[in-house]
Amino acid sequence: MLVASFAGLEETGATAFAAEANAESIVSETALTDEVVPVFVEGEVVQEVPAEPESDQEILVDAPQAETLHQLVQSVPSSGKLSEEMRCLAGAIYFEARGEPLEGQLAVAQVVINRSESRQFPSSYCGVVYQRAQFSFVRGGSMPQIKQGSAAWKRAKSIARIAHQGMWESEADDSLYFHANYVRPSWAKRKTARATIKTHIFYR
Repeated sequence: MLVASFAGLEETGATAFAAEANAESIVSETALTDEVVPVFVEGEVVQEVPAEPESDQEILVDAPQAETLHQLVQSVPSSGKLSEEMRCLAGAIYFEARGEPLEGQLAVAQVVINRSESRQFPSSYCGVVYQRAQFSFVRGGSMPQIKQGSAAWKRAKSIARIAHQGMWESEADDSLYFHANYVRPSWAKRKTARATIKTHIFYR
């Protein structure tokens, strides 16, 4: 339902002139500096999902032992700064499924991850989330304000980390689409249902 291509060039030149009686030389130098500029496109790109900052990676090095998804969510830290990619993933969970059970929230995260790994969609979490006309909560190319201190946001961050690291198998499996069960989109007839979790139906 829902690439970000980052490119930028800044060119600076310095030319030094020296005049001698019988000689003249021109020396030019060009330095290129990468500048992050998001360009949202719907076509296919080849771009790996950026790794999380080292602080987040240290938190997630070893998956905690848990018998249930609830226990796992409780044991995975929700604190710490998220990278922009992880914030996009957590944002999709928060806005699309914060009222759903944990399994449903994890399934939404799995769809975003599956899309980022599919050649049919943008290849980064943010590219997937901000792809035009895919996620209804995205308005004007931006995400609404998140209640940072809410329990729902803390859960969304933990679930994003669980999904990103593959700590728990999702019922959504290889799903690339989902919708609420109170709507009947025409495209659903052409897809294969993988799971129904509370109010969401997931498809491949």
